[in-house]
Amino acid sequence: MKALKALRSLTAFSSKTHHPRFINPNFVSLYYSAQPQLDHSAAGQAADAGAAASSFSENETDAETPAFDSAQFRSPTSEFGKGEKIFQQPYWDEKYRDRVERKMFGAGNGKKSVRLLTEEKKSVRLLTEKKKSVRLLTEKKKSVRVEEEEEEEEQHEDEDEEEEEEEEDEEEERKRMLARRLLQAALEVADEEEAEDGEEDVGVKLEDQKSLSVGIIGAPNAGKSALTNYMVGTKVSGVSRKTNTTTHEVLGVMTRRDTQICFFDTPGLMLKKTGYPSKDSKAIIQSAWSSIDLYDVLIVLFDVHRHLSRPDSRVVRLIQRMGSEPNPKQKRVLCMNKVDLVEKKKSLLKVAEEFKDFGFDRFFMISGLKGSGVKDLTEYLMEQAVKRSWDEDPFTMSEEVMKNISLEVVRERLLDYVHQEVPYEIDHKLMDWRDLRDGSLRIEQHFVTNKVSQRKILVGKNGSKIGRIGIEANEELRSIFKREVHLILQVRVKR
Repeated sequence: MKALKALRSLTAFSSKTHHPRFINPNFVSLYYSAQPQLDHSAAGQAADAGAAASSFSENETDAETPAFDSAQFRSPTSEFGKGEKIFQQPYWDEKYRDRVERKMFGAGNGKKSVRLLTEEKKSVRLLTEKKKSVRLLTEKKKSVRVEEEEEEEEQHEDEDEEEEEEEEDEEEERKRMLARRLLQAALEVADEEEAEDGEEDVGVKLEDQKSLSVGIIGAPNAGKSALTNYMVGTKVSGVSRKTNTTTHEVLGVMTRRDTQICFFDTPGLMLKKTGYPSKDSKAIIQSAWSSIDLYDVLIVLFDVHRHLSRPDSRVVRLIQRMGSEPNPKQKRVLCMNKVDLVEKKKSLLKVAEEFKDFGFDRFFMISGLKGSGVKDLTEYLMEQAVKRSWDEDPFTMSEEVMKNISLEVVRERLLDYVHQEVPYEIDHKLMDWRDLRDGSLRIEQHFVTNKVSQRKILVGKNGSKIGRIGIEANEELRSIFKREVHLILQVRVKR
């Protein structure tokens, strides 16, 4: 009876619910697998069935009716609690499954193909891990190599530093040895000269002295001042890229052994088409023309580099006139200057052939700035010296020469910083020259301009231009005179 009540309640419950719900299979198996308890014999089964029907009809609630125990029966396909699957057999047919697996995974077994795929995946993972390990090893090797290279570089740097230090030490030792040898040679030369002259610390005897006066002429910007400075060994004449740097005759003295040579640097000379100097030239240039015959040796200098690139007929006429008018008491020498600027040296022979018939005693190819070829010219001049007393003191510089040098140095700086016609119109004067008690020298020079505008140009903004000229000229004068110099420059307008 209890089982029938349970069935009725289930049917009512299923009729109310329209949507399928999940029912615990354990619960279902407990109810639907319930059966009456039967004996194993057939007779007992029939007797029990008749008794049960009579008892059921008489009294439904009789306590002696047999009870249904659903817990004694279990579903043959579900045993919960033992960890087994609910459906032991597959849904599909095994043949159909094999067919699908063959089509999907090939001719072999599907399970084997899956295993192969998993094995391939594992092998791929192993390969990736191996690659990672190889990368790590290569990175470690690279880091080790970098460290080794750095160590090698440090070692090389240390070795280079040691080698440089050794080379510096060797150079210092060489310099010391060279200085010692030069000192010894100088002492030996001094002893030889003293032995030849027969005097000690007195100088050359008056009857043994030789002297020579040399005039240097040429076109403007031919390199006369540079040659004079190189021959003398110090700056006595201003040098500039602008023409007409030298405005008056400059004296430079060179003394060697028993011979003294006086060089006279002259302003640039030019000739007109007629072959004569122009009448409009200044008095200084006219005096230079008049003093040509007063020198023992006349050096005619011209720029051979410019002559090869842009020949000037006025320079050719000057060379031709100086060679065609010989002086029996004078030697005339033609010097081709600035040969260091000529690339093709064979062209110098053509120039020498061009001027060989002009009447000059000797030809020299020199560079007054760098000194190439000057040694041969000096030896020639030493041979031309005549016996007579020296005109200048070989040991001290006269005051007139020092004043002239101070003017030339300041004018050189003036031409470097003031351009066009302004520096040629300025009157440059030496106003004061004084020796002070502390051994220094006070020099005062004035620039006299014709216009106020020229004064402004020369002074510059807040005195910057005239200050720069004074500073550079003062430093150069200190190096020349070997003493402290106080240079004072003033600019004023002509009244």
